[in-house]
Amino acid sequence: MAVPTIPRSEINQRSPASKFLTWMHKIGSSISRPVLSVILAIIAGGIVIMITSPGSPGDRFSAAIAAYQALFTGSFGTLQSFAFTLVGVGPLIFTGISVAIAYRAKLFNIGAEGQLAVGAMVAYIIAYKAPLWPGWLLIPIMIIASALSGAVWGGIVGFLKAWRGAHEVVTTIMLNWTAFFVTDYLITGPFKSPALADSTDALPSQATLPQLAVLYNNTLGKFLPPIANPTGYLVDFSIILALVALVVYWFIMARTTFGYEIRVIGENPQAAKYAGISVKKNIIAVMAIAGAFSGLAGALRLMGQFPYELIGSTFRIDSVGFDAIGVALLGHMTPIGILFGALLFGGLRQGAGLMQLQANVPGDLVFIIQALVLFSIASEFLPAIRRRLPHRLPFSRSRKPALAVAGADITVSQLPEPDNGDDYGGSNGDDLAHGSMQNKGQDMDRAVGQESDVDDLPEEE
Repeated sequence: MAVPTIPRSEINQRSPASKFLTWMHKIGSSISRPVLSVILAIIAGGIVIMITSPGSPGDRFSAAIAAYQALFTGSFGTLQSFAFTLVGVGPLIFTGISVAIAYRAKLFNIGAEGQLAVGAMVAYIIAYKAPLWPGWLLIPIMIIASALSGAVWGGIVGFLKAWRGAHEVVTTIMLNWTAFFVTDYLITGPFKSPALADSTDALPSQATLPQLAVLYNNTLGKFLPPIANPTGYLVDFSIILALVALVVYWFIMARTTFGYEIRVIGENPQAAKYAGISVKKNIIAVMAIAGAFSGLAGALRLMGQFPYELIGSTFRIDSVGFDAIGVALLGHMTPIGILFGALLFGGLRQGAGLMQLQANVPGDLVFIIQALVLFSIASEFLPAIRRRLPHRLPFSRSRKPALAVAGADITVSQLPEPDNGDDYGGSNGDDLAHGSMQNKGQDMDRAVGQESDVDDLPEEE
């Protein structure tokens, strides 16, 4: 008997429980790989500590536990240590967004550090040339100029990619060193402080961002309980701007036509071109936006942290722009993932000192853990493990659809009555049903063939 297909409108009408389970499945799939990568990196780091520590196996295990306890205490153990961690989290969020938004178009922005350097240098030059401007005017101009300069530096990469097909990895690395040497020349040359060896003068006071605890005491602290010793909490207002940047990044990618076009280009450039999307224009635009986020990271770090000055040769040994690659990969290019990835990397860097001091474990363990996290993500350990699990386990990857149980209640839709008075019984009815199924199969084949060109396009988020 021919069974008609279910209308698409009925398929889309799912219960709230089904939608919730689907949402939970997506969340679990998105966080399972990063969480497993971090766990494997921590275990491997503990093994390294146990191998290099003296004493019995019990003493070595205790040394590994003590090292991780000190690492956590130095990063998140107290409110003050958490504030120190947030100091490094802000720049990581901005540069992580820079790497992530470029990667959505399948472009590898290795030049976040160079764009950061350019943004910081331009922000300082503006403050140097206008030291008497009021803060309400000077700070916005410095922020806007840093974003524009970073956008220009990143836009060069996009232009070369769109115009000549130059690979973005090569051009960003070359522009990194160009930015490093140019900023070093400016810091130790025209803008060098007469009283210092290889650094600039500090920014004027009205060009700096307030510390978050001090700002709280001066505003909400007059009505709510104030924070004791606010200057001991070094995190500044830039962390709030970093959280705003995450929201802006989410809005661009999920709620704008530009974000949709970028995702289409990243998934299938040929389909994007066929759909009328300007691939070259969007490549230039996305690299410019990526550079703007990195430029903001440089300016806000300069404006928010003591000594509020630029030091020669700092950018070439700074790792924020390169750590951002790990932050973006660990966060799967999502805003919430970038936030947690920045907290992890910032916490590792902040807690390394206390770990070395209390547990006598070299701070280089932090770099080992970071490298192992990236190695775990690149190696795709979780999919490999899931493929090798028995199919009977509920969390195994491949499961065959269950067959209908014999005797179960199955509802079959009845065919409509024929107009010519004939029934569907006998051989004529069988032939008619068989022919109906063949026609439906042919219609479905034609429909699938017509929709195959757009299957590769990502759905709207």
